[in-house]
Amino acid sequence: MTASPSTPGAAAIRFAGGTVRREETLSGAVAEVLLDDGRAVIVKRGDAPGAVRAEAAGLAWLADAGAVRVPAVHGHDERWLVSERVTTGPPGPGAALRLGRDLAALHAAGAPAFGAAPPGGPRDAYIGLAPMRNTAGDDWPAWYAEHRVLPYLRTAVDAGTASPAEAAVVERLCARLPELAGPAEPPARLHGDLWRGNVLWGVDGQARLIDPAAHGGHRETDLAMLHLFGCPYLDRVLAGYQEAAPLAQGWRDRVRLHQLFPLLVHAVLFGRAYAEQALAVARGVR
Repeated sequence: MTASPSTPGAAAIRFAGGTVRREETLSGAVAEVLLDDGRAVIVKRGDAPGAVRAEAAGLAWLADAGAVRVPAVHGHDERWLVSERVTTGPPGPGAALRLGRDLAALHAAGAPAFGAAPPGGPRDAYIGLAPMRNTAGDDWPAWYAEHRVLPYLRTAVDAGTASPAEAAVVERLCARLPELAGPAEPPARLHGDLWRGNVLWGVDGQARLIDPAAHGGHRETDLAMLHLFGCPYLDRVLAGYQEAAPLAQGWRDRVRLHQLFPLLVHAVLFGRAYAEQALAVARGVR
């Protein structure tokens, strides 16, 4: 078995070819490597078991839908993922409108079940740096509570980020999910971690999606995450989406319900402030 490369530059050579002209660290786990032929690639190191495989499978699953655009992957192993570097520019209303239409097409490509992992992807995946288990289910309210809300709530309580009394408020909301979830929807093919930082606005007027936590879920969850952390021209994204695949009546009232999952993930990763936001959501949903 060939040993995994030891540096981002060596990984770039292994999976993209050529020789390294320059290497620049963008963050602790991400580097940009300029190759001698002028190509620039992004090299990402995955330290958690299965993280690179999950991301590579997620990118391939999104690309296979023929809807949204993702960076081309040059190659990967269990430690390194090498992909094209996207040349970015300012977002615009036209690109946002197209992104909305493309997201609708992505979601319509579907998934075998809620919680289905991308083909070839591990059951134990990640959302950001937090573990995320992909366990299949056929009833969205029950699946969402059991596999997307309660695991992170329990972790937050165990870490002292939320109290047992506060957890009870969220648990009561979970018990009400069947009445709050709106009309039944088929499993959608989700990006899964669609905050603004994972949308790159290309200079060609088309957005690319990066760093997915892809799985089968409810289509409103991706849109709720765009709402949570803000997205340039969000009104145009939503207009494009509604034009292609209108959302069910009452979707605006359900945005906070779908935000409970990423808020609790952030509570686990970043602490008390996000636990307080999640608690406010649980108390505010009527």
